[in-house]
Amino acid sequence: QAYSGTPPAEEKEKIVWVRFENADLNDTSRNMEFHEIHSTGNEPPLLLMIGYSDGMQVWSIPISGEAQELFSVRHGPVRAARILPAPQISAQKCDNFSEKRPLLGVCKSIGSSGTSPPYCCVDLYSLRTGEMVKSIQFKTPIYDLHCNKRILVVVLQEKIAAFDSCTFTKKFFVTSCYPCPGPNMNPIALGSRWLAYAENKLIRCHQSRGGACGDNIQSYTATVISAAKTIKTGLTMVGKVVTQLTGTLPSGATEEEILAHSNIRRSPLVPGIITIIDTETVAEGQVLVSEDSDSDGIVAHFPAHEKPICCMAFNPSGMLLVTTDTLGHDFHVFQILTHPWSSSQSAVHHLYTLHRGETEAKVQDISFSHDCRWVVVSTLRGTSHVFPINPYGGQPCVRTHMSPRVVNRMSRFQKSAGLEEIEQELTSKQGGRCSPVPGLSSSPSGSPLHGKLNSQDTYNNFTNNNPGNPRLLPLPSLTVVLPLAQIKQPMTLGTITKRTGPYLFGAGCFSIKAPCKSKPAPQISPSKSVGGEFCVAAVFGSSRSWFANNPGLKREKDQSKQFVVESLYIISCYGSLVEHVLEPRPLSTAPKISDDTPLEMMTCPRASWTLVRTPQWNELQPPFNANHPLLLAADAVQYYQYLLAGLVPPGSPGPITRHESYDSLASDHSGQEDEEWLSQVEIVTHTGPHRRLWMGPQFQFKTIHPSGQTTVISSSSSVLQSHGPSDTPQPLLDFDTDDLDLNSLRIQPVRSEPVSMPGSSRPVSDRRGVSTVIDATS
Repeated sequence: QAYSGTPPAEEKEKIVWVRFENADLNDTSRNMEFHEIHSTGNEPPLLLMIGYSDGMQVWSIPISGEAQELFSVRHGPVRAARILPAPQISAQKCDNFSEKRPLLGVCKSIGSSGTSPPYCCVDLYSLRTGEMVKSIQFKTPIYDLHCNKRILVVVLQEKIAAFDSCTFTKKFFVTSCYPCPGPNMNPIALGSRWLAYAENKLIRCHQSRGGACGDNIQSYTATVISAAKTIKTGLTMVGKVVTQLTGTLPSGATEEEILAHSNIRRSPLVPGIITIIDTETVAEGQVLVSEDSDSDGIVAHFPAHEKPICCMAFNPSGMLLVTTDTLGHDFHVFQILTHPWSSSQSAVHHLYTLHRGETEAKVQDISFSHDCRWVVVSTLRGTSHVFPINPYGGQPCVRTHMSPRVVNRMSRFQKSAGLEEIEQELTSKQGGRCSPVPGLSSSPSGSPLHGKLNSQDTYNNFTNNNPGNPRLLPLPSLTVVLPLAQIKQPMTLGTITKRTGPYLFGAGCFSIKAPCKSKPAPQISPSKSVGGEFCVAAVFGSSRSWFANNPGLKREKDQSKQFVVESLYIISCYGSLVEHVLEPRPLSTAPKISDDTPLEMMTCPRASWTLVRTPQWNELQPPFNANHPLLLAADAVQYYQYLLAGLVPPGSPGPITRHESYDSLASDHSGQEDEEWLSQVEIVTHTGPHRRLWMGPQFQFKTIHPSGQTTVISSSSSVLQSHGPSDTPQPLLDFDTDDLDLNSLRIQPVRSEPVSMPGSSRPVSDRRGVSTVIDATS
């Protein structure tokens, strides 16, 4: 919707927060529409949520570049909102709210009950019917909401509560979070299955191997000094926190609460510790990481920073975790390698320290590219820092980041030259990470942040025999990476453009350091002049400016493939969404370009959308039509979930039950009796034997030769004839005799001759039949 007729000076509503959302609408793994993604050029839209001082708004920007408003409401300030994805279902676990989906979870200042304090309840609204389907009340204010297809997570002050996505009943809760001054009061990261949060103490028995290393391989003295600093700052921080807590106690506080607070004062809190739990295997009720607790559901537990954690995020695969502290000088990238037994056996590799700068800044948003080669960290000053990383660590260079696809960790040259083995020998002779002091280093064994590993020597022995296990020492070396681009927000919307809708910047180019060179007036970062805080959010996605420029042309299949990096979309607190094209290239000052040449990056804004709402805009509220994009996406994903679970999607013809469908090849056999599938599959585990099993002498075959062609045994006339090994006819026996001895009958013939094998000359024993009953009426 382009409101191009509006004058530029028109009043705009004030934006409080912005966020790019992942929901069914852009779920490439579960929405069938995107399964043909590489052939049809069908790309998921960007889904954008804007929170205003009054109400909120949801936008979709499809690949065509024409922004579409999906939802808009004015019902007082909203602190957090999420479009909940369709849950994962199975035969045992069905979705109680399937007819109502998609659901919107909202935390507003005035909750549904009206009487509770502000921001203390989560209301779940159906976008299909418009009604409120569930309200979850809390005693303390809610800071944030997170969700995936398994759980809905409500973040409170120093607490986390998780609810099942199908029923919205409480699954588990955590009460040991470390408080953070902001902007995220209680930072967490929720992947597709793991949940990471800041723990308020380090429990040695659960501590994983690895964790944060000193900043860029310090000397021994520097490590000792920083350790002393850590202890000191830890204590002062605790003091601050305690005063905050006691200061906020209500006058009518109970004795128990006061006792609890005095306990906090006694046991010092430790900043910078992270615990990752598995939301599937963790026990119901309270999740407690203590000396006495078992490590069920705890994936990893490690020190990540010396200061309190400020923000963190998982990459799309959930194996990398980026963390930032309250200073914001350095961001850490960890690789989580788990062990099925316990978190103490897991390893946490500190792959990168992303160095932003020496000034203090609070991080508000972290976003990965889809191939995990780029990470963008946005601070409250409105600057987005673009860092190159590799999912497996190591220095980013021309070879790793100038190709459209992810490359292997080792090039063919390195593999064939055997360079890795030489490197391993070098590092193992010195102390872990090539430190100058032998036996001491910033690897876990030497760092003051880490306790001595329990059985260090046995693991070293292990390593010598077992170089292939990444969880064992030596840990990979730490790489320090500087940002290739820093994209600052312009002072006002006017300095970018006066037009609404997508437009092109032409040759305007952001170089690496300075903001925009093509404009005559230099732009200043807003925080420098105003000292304010600016909400921004960033996300990677396919380029949409190509469409905006050539609306008449049909998009070629390989049009998006020409870029090495996807475009970066940044939405600012002014409501302008800008697409930046990122172009990495070899360092221009390098004398010779090779695989290992460092990178530099050109960034250039290409298109902009003005999405901020004016007070004159109409609201767009549910109930929505069945052809609303959010409803269509929810239907598609739910249908896919039913098929995955082997259930019948509602509305499809004729229910096929599990047992009736055995004969039908087309039907899905993955119902409740999943564990029986193995018995119905013929498995060939090895090549056939030289001799079939039945050819062996321990198997016998019996033959019955009837007289003539008759096979009927009757009481009057029938005769049974059996052939012995020499094929001599047996005497005929008449059944009419009254005193027939059944034992004397040779009903059971002798054993058949086994297939003669080379060198076998066994006489065949003649065995008589024992008792056989023949029904006379047959």
